[in-house]
Amino acid sequence: MHQKTLIKNATLVNEGQIFVSDLLLENELISKIDTHIDADESIQIIDATGLYLIPGVIDDQVHFREPGLTHKASIASESKAAVAGGITSFIEMPNTNPPCITQELLEDKFEIAAKTSWANYSFMIGGTNFNLDELLKTNPKMVAGIKLFLGSSTGNMLVDDEEFLENLFSSTDMLIAVHCEDEQSIKNNLKHYSEKFGDEIPMVYHPIIRSEEACYLSSSKAVALAQKTGARLHVFHLSTAKETELFTNKIPLKDKKITSEVCIHHLWFNDSNYQEKGSLIKWNPAIKTKKDQEGLLAALLNDKIDVIATDHAPHTLDEKSQVYTKAPSGGPLVQHALPAMLELVHQHKISLEKIVEKMCHNPAILFQINKRGFIKEGFYADLVLVNLNDSWTVNKENILYQCGWSPFDGTVFQSKITHTFVNGNLVYQRGKFFNELKGKRLEFNRS
Repeated sequence: MHQKTLIKNATLVNEGQIFVSDLLLENELISKIDTHIDADESIQIIDATGLYLIPGVIDDQVHFREPGLTHKASIASESKAAVAGGITSFIEMPNTNPPCITQELLEDKFEIAAKTSWANYSFMIGGTNFNLDELLKTNPKMVAGIKLFLGSSTGNMLVDDEEFLENLFSSTDMLIAVHCEDEQSIKNNLKHYSEKFGDEIPMVYHPIIRSEEACYLSSSKAVALAQKTGARLHVFHLSTAKETELFTNKIPLKDKKITSEVCIHHLWFNDSNYQEKGSLIKWNPAIKTKKDQEGLLAALLNDKIDVIATDHAPHTLDEKSQVYTKAPSGGPLVQHALPAMLELVHQHKISLEKIVEKMCHNPAILFQINKRGFIKEGFYADLVLVNLNDSWTVNKENILYQCGWSPFDGTVFQSKITHTFVNGNLVYQRGKFFNELKGKRLEFNRS
């Protein structure tokens, strides 16, 4: 697209303020923000009257399934769905095939993304009980973090060696992101319900098998270890109200050493939805009670929880249609995350400013991402235009995930993403994609 773009009369939402302004994009960056900017004939003009302009969403937890699981999804297919959903940067997880547990395998993923990603990208390197040396080679300026599965892992990625954990937490300054569920508790619960029901355990027991106790036991241990060692810990996808008490809102995010995230599905669904949705809302950690759902939203609003993410994890419908013990956990979310949160704005449960803080600003602060997450002169022009009053229904015809389904199928959203810019380039506009330039590798302001 054009090297220069002028966005006129947009309602900007940025750093807690909402105001009407023009914005000039030039050579990947935001070059000027002013109440009125004149344009010459060489500039592409977009009239954004009545539309809200927010920074591109940064999703700090996705599973795009490449390499090795591309029957489910790929970096190309899911990053395309992401930009249609207003997500302009993502951080992808290491449980691919082979698992991303060496520097060489990590760079292989960066190479794939450099050729195929619609959005900006980074990846996490995965921990095992045996790869401390590889983890310690990670470049903090070029890699998002280290991911540990302290429960619910695939392959050899369960990390349960306490000596290894203490060594890692004591010897790296890298951000360590963790999935917290206590494996032994889950095994005991699963054994109990398998004896009762065999493989066909009703889905309603999923949050009882992957229980509050299993989550709290694991996350409280991780937090205690981080407090003991001074490690930089980020706890992914909290699913219980009880866990939110492990985190503080007494210090600014930039000074926090221990942070947390909540995902869209834990804010949107609760255990009353299993009857209708079944395995389509089977996630790990499990969607739990209405009380948990409300507690997570409260902790998000009072800043004990720092960011909102998707944990986008697609599987084929055939895979999801199996019996309880065989149906994999996870579902696709990147296309519908922002519309779902904007629906909560319409329901007066959260403000537009708070969504921008938790989905755009805070991931950039938390991961120390260079020049992204804010609408500022000199920052990369990752931007999203939204019409808050243009309702549409999620259906098979407009779902962009390679897997072809969504837990939101049939849901009416009142807000629509109209334009997405990545590095100053218009990549998506009202259902159409423009793909001359791809996303860039995220860089981090770390020593």
